[in-house]
Amino acid sequence: MGNTAFRPVSVIGGLLSGILAAKLFEFIWSRFDDEEAPDADQEDVAWGKLMFAMAIEGALARMVRAATDRGTRIAFQRATGEWPGDED
Repeated sequence: MGNTAFRPVSVIGGLLSGILAAKLFEFIWSRFDDEEAPDADQEDVAWGKLMFAMAIEGALARMVRAATDRGTRIAFQRATGEWPGDED
């Protein structure tokens, strides 16, 4: 029961965490460089700069997703009394 009822909460949380992570990355990157963050399709971007940006972006995305997922699971448990997912 808990996992089925939690699924929509999880999907919405995942979407919101993606938006939040993108905004957080933009904010943090602006502290490193005045230009927008590099992208792999840009020919003139140095490998080091690109890899640094992707490492920061990836780490932030995972961190925000994990925090959002954990927070929504705790809120769901408080509201329903059931933990959505494995309990071990």
